[in-house]
Amino acid sequence: MRLKFTKMHGLGNDFMVIDLVTQHYTMNENTVRQLADRNFGIGFDQMLIVEPPGSPDVDFTYRIFNADGSEVEQCGNGARCFARFVKDKRLTSKSEIRVSTKSGIITLHLQANRDVTVDMGTPIVTPSEIPFEAASFATEYDIEANNHTYKIGAVSMGNPHGVLVVESTETADVDTLGPIFESHPRFPQRVNVGFMEIISRNEINLRVYERGAGETLACGTGACAAVVSGQLRGLLDPGVKVHLPGGSLFIDWQGEGQPVNMTGPATRVFEGQIYL
Repeated sequence: MRLKFTKMHGLGNDFMVIDLVTQHYTMNENTVRQLADRNFGIGFDQMLIVEPPGSPDVDFTYRIFNADGSEVEQCGNGARCFARFVKDKRLTSKSEIRVSTKSGIITLHLQANRDVTVDMGTPIVTPSEIPFEAASFATEYDIEANNHTYKIGAVSMGNPHGVLVVESTETADVDTLGPIFESHPRFPQRVNVGFMEIISRNEINLRVYERGAGETLACGTGACAAVVSGQLRGLLDPGVKVHLPGGSLFIDWQGEGQPVNMTGPATRVFEGQIYL
């Protein structure tokens, strides 16, 4: 069958976006992996699927698949592209869109300048709910890896994140430590690993090694998790500009019990169709 798609990116974190509201197809892991191949397929960090709502209190269902075919709970950069996609495709006329994900409902706000603000929900810091193996909550934990003890913050933004503070993101050993922490046994569902450099109390540099995708140019949930972890550790204040390799996001978290709001761009690259 012929399947139409749109290639999009959020600060270089790139996506294949598929409308399964007006088209019909059942996606599987093998197909995702084939399409994700940058030499023999379309190539992307994640595939985003737009599906009809599963309940009357939301506008759409939002599904996310990593390049390795695994389905994940959340993707912040993808959420911005999702909002831009459904509006540009006239699947909705709304500027505030509620969508259900594997981790719950999120709200997307389309701005007049075409940026998108995503209410990412309240961060989860209880270890068993992240999930992360620890006896009780702490702002940071000692964790053994690579014959060394590191201090790591653990936060879930609907998906698990570990946040390391580094002196410089340019010299951080992301290629070595990223895979080690991604599959660390204390994170039973694997983890996205953030390497955070503090510039000031309202500005950071960040690189993220994403589970199932490797290092990406930007990670929205990673930016949210890094800011939350930085504030919990007393290193940051509310309202933080996050510089990622692909560009910058603005993350605002007003503290315990409050949602994290992420604002940034979403860009359409091209339209296409593929025969499956």
